[in-house]
Amino acid sequence: MNVGWADVCAQRQQRQGLSAPLGNPAEVADAVCGVHAQVMSAAELSIGLRLSGARARDVQDALWIERSLVKTFGPRGTVHLLPARDLPMWTGALSAIPSTRRQAPEIRFTPSQTQDVIAAIGAALEDAELTVDELSDAVIAATGPWAREPTLPAFQGEWPRWRQVMHEAAHQGVLCFGPNRGRNVTYTHPRWWLPGFAPSPGPAALAEVLCRYLHAYGPATPAQFARWFGILPGPAGELFATLDLAPVDLDGTPAWLAPGDSVSEGSASGASAGSRRVRLLPYFDAYGVGTFPRERVFPGVAASRALARGQAGNYPVLTVDGVVRGVWHQRRTARRVDLTVEPFGSLTTRQRRELDTEAARIGAFFECTAGLTIGPVTAGAHA
Repeated sequence: MNVGWADVCAQRQQRQGLSAPLGNPAEVADAVCGVHAQVMSAAELSIGLRLSGARARDVQDALWIERSLVKTFGPRGTVHLLPARDLPMWTGALSAIPSTRRQAPEIRFTPSQTQDVIAAIGAALEDAELTVDELSDAVIAATGPWAREPTLPAFQGEWPRWRQVMHEAAHQGVLCFGPNRGRNVTYTHPRWWLPGFAPSPGPAALAEVLCRYLHAYGPATPAQFARWFGILPGPAGELFATLDLAPVDLDGTPAWLAPGDSVSEGSASGASAGSRRVRLLPYFDAYGVGTFPRERVFPGVAASRALARGQAGNYPVLTVDGVVRGVWHQRRTARRVDLTVEPFGSLTTRQRRELDTEAARIGAFFECTAGLTIGPVTAGAHA
């Protein structure tokens, strides 16, 4: 099957809630295979821009009150918002793959030490919401002083050695984020979010995650899936080979879709008159992070201005028909958000109107007045 790039972009946007709104925050997190939450306000905006009339507090309520979302360590070991109902699948899949994170030999845990720390984390969080310092005391008391050694490089000094396995504890289903206690982050057990929770069997969970990724971001290759999920290309290729995937030719490049799936020919030209074609996507938005090939999504000057050493997400981006055509930046106060947008070229009259609409929607999401300036963006990449 031969598929064209424009149709692929149109279908990806439709399935990810970028051309027409989805129903609720958990549906968004499902549709994009997890919302990157390294910057929490950006994660909230990623969800809100895929809904109709949403406000930041609606996303916060879905996470902390309704608990239809869960904040945890997801693909690539990074913080994500995931649908709570899908947490068994995600933990089953993530715990079934070998970690690609490797600490220096002198601070690396043995497999036995790793499991001791994970067991201690699970026991401490079973019926509690603990700050990282409280969790640290519990883990060290249960394991020994070797877990306390301040040897793990961090933003401001060094963390205790045990923290190198926090993401693995989340992947094994014994840790997720709890509600903030004042300005302090807390952690708890996933069973607080999903009573009766247990990770799903690994092989079936991995297959399901791959199929969902291909539904949202396909067609894709094993190397692209590996980069998104945070595994080595070899295991990704083996996983592709176990499923009856649908091969396609994407403008001369072999790629695959989920079993029984297809790209609707004419998706791009058949978009409805009311569909959104110009979008302002915040830091680490799932569309930019998960969509390949990079040279098609970030063409020309976008590769140098909107990627950080080839990594997507470090800059908020302006997309037109699913392709990055600019960068943007925001300055926000309690009552106002000022957006500066730098297109990598001229905008049509319709695109300029849609950009105005996007800016207004961002202001409404944060419940403040929005201002829009077209001009150079000088802010650097987010770490």
